[in-house]
Amino acid sequence: MKKKIYMAGMAISLVIFCVSAFQLVKYYLGARNADRDFEQLADLVAQAEQSEDDGGPIDDASGAGTSEDKDGIDAAILRTYQELKAQNSDMVGWISIEGTKINYPVMYTPDQPDFYLTHNFEKEYNRYGVPYVAEHCDPEKPSDNLIIYAHHMKDGSMFTGLMNYMDQEFIKEHPLIRFDTLTERGEYEVLAVFLTTVDEQGFPYYVFADAGNQEDFDDYISQCKAISLYETGVTAEYGDKLITLSTCEYSDENGRLVVVGKKKL
Repeated sequence: MKKKIYMAGMAISLVIFCVSAFQLVKYYLGARNADRDFEQLADLVAQAEQSEDDGGPIDDASGAGTSEDKDGIDAAILRTYQELKAQNSDMVGWISIEGTKINYPVMYTPDQPDFYLTHNFEKEYNRYGVPYVAEHCDPEKPSDNLIIYAHHMKDGSMFTGLMNYMDQEFIKEHPLIRFDTLTERGEYEVLAVFLTTVDEQGFPYYVFADAGNQEDFDDYISQCKAISLYETGVTAEYGDKLITLSTCEYSDENGRLVVVGKKKL
């Protein structure tokens, strides 16, 4: 009897081990595949930028065209991003921050707000997702504030790199966020870094997209600065364009790390 119990226990332990090993292998394969896919997209962007730097054909000083090209793609799109836009029309820009792994396309699906929380660039299910703009923002207008979400992954991918901004020393070397729309290149100076929660006790940073007036704008900036982890030396005035990057922060069940930047003129 004891032997049967022992053998049953061994069998159960073996099953648990196999399942755990399978899940672990699946996790690392998923991470590797996600990294590979994003690296391929980043390579396409880098090659396109190099082509422009080497004197590739452009129609005006901004690097954008004025009509449709031979493939029917809107030539107002920066040539750097034309190929990716052709692959997925949900793409609205590209975000990168030096000193981090953040170097990704940015998506926008206002009719399916959180679609890219769990889907990759090819629109296949993937728990890594792709950075995406909040549905109540408008990247083409653009809104006064573009809110971009992405996961905080244990392997350091997606928006995990934002955690570096919790250290004030990091911002001294990396004060800029680069976010290009499809028609315009842009750099944003970090003006606030803060921790909050997405519950009744937290600051609802995720609501503000367009200021109804100067008071609304100033109030948002004031609240961001008031809870910032440190003074950045940067502020914003009514009329400035903002970017707000948000990712999970695990010291609280509903915690978020938020980085807010002001577009450089």
